[in-house]
Amino acid sequence: MEEWELIDEELRELRKRRADWDFIRKLSPELREAIEVYIERGDLRGAQHIADAPLDEFIEVLRRAKVWTG
Repeated sequence: MEEWELIDEELRELRKRRADWDFIRKLSPELREAIEVYIERGDLRGAQHIADAPLDEFIEVLRRAKVWTG
């Protein structure tokens, strides 16, 4: 496995472990799906597009969900 693949996997696991799943489950289906995409892929812009939210607002939701690592 490539070094960058190991880093991606470590970051994905970190996002999963830190996430406030109770908070995430209470969100709208679109936001929940967007957060799950971000957790799994680390694709901020793709997840933001799914959420259909401005970037700063989506990052704030990620922070409240304890997922944002940036």
